[in-house]
Amino acid sequence: MNYVTFYDEYYDITIEVGEDPNVKIFRAHMNILCYRSPYLRRALASNKKNNDNVLAHIRLPNISPEIFQIIL
Repeated sequence: MNYVTFYDEYYDITIEVGEDPNVKIFRAHMNILCYRSPYLRRALASNKKNNDNVLAHIRLPNISPEIFQIIL
């Protein structure tokens, strides 16, 4: 199985990072982020997946996509 296909198919949160024109959307697993990062756990606490299967989405405009990629 291709890792990218698996990753793109089973994410439950999108994270929009950066400011125009340097914006990137990351796809991730909320449970893993909450377990690994107290900061993201707080950011996600009020932004959970709805019952209608709408993905959780957060924006982090004050960090560059390159730095967030390293953190993630």
